[in-house]
Amino acid sequence: MEALRFIIHYGMHFLVPGLIAYIFFKKEWKKVWLIFTLTMFVDLDHLVATPLFDPNRCSINYHPLHSYYAIAVYTILLIPSKTRIIAIGLLFHMLTDFTDCFWLK
Repeated sequence: MEALRFIIHYGMHFLVPGLIAYIFFKKEWKKVWLIFTLTMFVDLDHLVATPLFDPNRCSINYHPLHSYYAIAVYTILLIPSKTRIIAIGLLFHMLTDFTDCFWLK
């Protein structure tokens, strides 16, 4: 079961964003996929957690950049077209981490 959780979690972090980029941003899908992948830097907030890594911890509303306040900001970033792709990447990252929380229950 842990292996399936790992595959789904990291597939949603890397493969599904590639698919989303390819389907919705055909002309620039590689650039969009790169931007989606770069939004993984939001996980740098895990460095301030104690312990640093806990596979049984839900990231949502635990880490500062995974808080409900941060998610609200990411949602607002959908409005300007210049930040929309970044916002989609960040929100999909939050969705991925949120679905991972269900595996813990």
